[in-house]
Amino acid sequence: MPLHMQFGADDLLRCRFAISPLCQTHEAVRTLRRTERHGYHLPWLRRVREAAAVLDLSQLWLLMPRRGGYTPDFLGPPPEVPYAPFEDELARMRATDPAVARRELALSLECTPGAADSARGRAMLADPAAAVARLAEVTERAWRALVAPDWPRLRALLETDIAHRSRQLAEGGLERLFADLRPALRWTDSTLTIRNSVVPARTQELAGRGVLLMPSVFVWPDVVSGFAPPWQPTVIYPARGVGGLWREPDEATADALVRLLGANRAAILAGLEEPASTSVLALRHRLAPSSVSAHLSVLRAAGLLSSRRHGHQVLYERTPLGMALVGGGGG
Repeated sequence: MPLHMQFGADDLLRCRFAISPLCQTHEAVRTLRRTERHGYHLPWLRRVREAAAVLDLSQLWLLMPRRGGYTPDFLGPPPEVPYAPFEDELARMRATDPAVARRELALSLECTPGAADSARGRAMLADPAAAVARLAEVTERAWRALVAPDWPRLRALLETDIAHRSRQLAEGGLERLFADLRPALRWTDSTLTIRNSVVPARTQELAGRGVLLMPSVFVWPDVVSGFAPPWQPTVIYPARGVGGLWREPDEATADALVRLLGANRAAILAGLEEPASTSVLALRHRLAPSSVSAHLSVLRAAGLLSSRRHGHQVLYERTPLGMALVGGGGG
């Protein structure tokens, strides 16, 4: 059933983007047991299988209803800044007011028959402060085992998505942005409609709070909306390029990439597993910085790389198109 998010004039001024490593961690935990989400993520699942097997995720799964329902907002509240390190987000989670935690835990446990009366459910409700501490510990272990090793790659994909969406917003406003965001979204008469079959139809007045838009790797193929006051209403949507995210180049792909781009450009593109500067790439590939700079300019102009300033450096990273080309497939 659809959710209708009604925008007022103030809401149009308070639409923003953010990246949340904490949110990505919890979506990765969901993906482990939701087979309908596997699809593009099968290579990742095969790689993390052993690490996931030694994690006890049952406490988190108890609060993640399989067929829709409510997951406590304090597990991953909407980020206050465009990008906060995982450690900062985890500290914010640990600082949850026990009264808020108990209320949200109770709402979530009610969504799964028998959960509130189970031994674990009763323990959570009896001591919500201890429950928050345990859930934070499990979340930290899940981050380190499932997400952190690939975070440079994931963050590059998410940042590239936001850069693309920001250009759409600048060129055509919210109508252009939402038209391309996802088939499940529709923008009509200052109302954003999200079609979702697992929740009742309802209308949400944004009341000047605006909307936070968060791209996600692991939420695919869904669009998720949520967060009750005082949190800012949030829409979590699949990032562009997920289809090519986990593909690794084989020998045939590598040869084709060399024929297409030339040896040096192919090596630079294939070697950018995480953002790097011109000087780092020059040392890595034993090329003159001027030559690397020229190659980067061509790759960037072709839409295969993006750049962003980090302190005094400019870092280059693959776009979804670049990831798909290196992996031998499209997104």
